Amino acid sequence: QVQLVESGGGLVQAGGSLRLSCAASGSIFRIIAMGWYRQAPGKQREFVATIPSGGSTNYADSVKGRFTISRDNAKNTVYLQMNRLRPEDTAVYYCSAVHQSFGSVRPSDFWGQGTQVTVSS
Repeated sequence: QVQLVESGGGLVQAGGSLRLSCAASGSIFRIIAMGWYRQAPGKQREFVATIPSGGSTNYADSVKGRFTISRDNAKNTVYLQMNRLRPEDTAVYYCSAVHQSFGSVRPSDFWGQGTQVTVSS
């Protein structure tokens, strides 16, 4: 099993910045990709950004140019730098990891508990 713990959420004014972190721990063999999703009240969870172990990053159109995802493979940690925040960015942000266990062919998805980001206007 892989545990994901997010940190860095909070309350910020529109135009401000926050940096989220997510550390993976547990029986880690190979993390294929890590990413961020978010869920606003009354809405479905949506994709924000993802970063594979090798290859280019991907972003939702709504955050391109404002958010930057990065990863420290040595620490099994993924970050989300969020700049020029808007009230519509308010949501619970969830970290995700696609992990392949030793000897397993099929990878598994793991999720963190979420961290609240609130952007005031």
